[in-house]
Amino acid sequence: MRAVALTRLPGWFTRRVSSFHRNMLLLSRGHFLSRHKSARIVLLTTTGRRTGKPRTWPLAALPTGDGWVVAGSNGGHDQHPSWYLNLLAKPEATVTVEGTPVPVRARVADGEERDRQYRRFVDYLAVYADYERVTARVIPVVFLDPVGGQIQEPVDES
Repeated sequence: MRAVALTRLPGWFTRRVSSFHRNMLLLSRGHFLSRHKSARIVLLTTTGRRTGKPRTWPLAALPTGDGWVVAGSNGGHDQHPSWYLNLLAKPEATVTVEGTPVPVRARVADGEERDRQYRRFVDYLAVYADYERVTARVIPVVFLDPVGGQIQEPVDES
């Protein structure tokens, strides 16, 4: 018998876990809780579409070319994650990998490209198939391509 994945956990729970994960990545400068299987766990910082303030989320990011691809599964909920809506409003963002910030530009995948990349997420973690099954929306897949060819040095916060 196949185990049922934990999907659609309460929003407050997901926010608290994400906040804990984000803080652990920041405190360890990306060295603790920064990998899971074949994916890096990165910090994506977008600009809030309503507030204009920086908003940061930990996300599983699969490598692609020089950049990464992320999936807006939102745990199978029927609304898109805030980070995705922020990227639609302003595609310039920052991905922090192991303490190093990289400026990126987001591009939403569609059609066959989206399906191929989403399949990579299902292969990475089977729960992504469950997320897709329990939601009525098409889960977006977003490429995060480095811009300017320059990786910024980590900021010393000591």
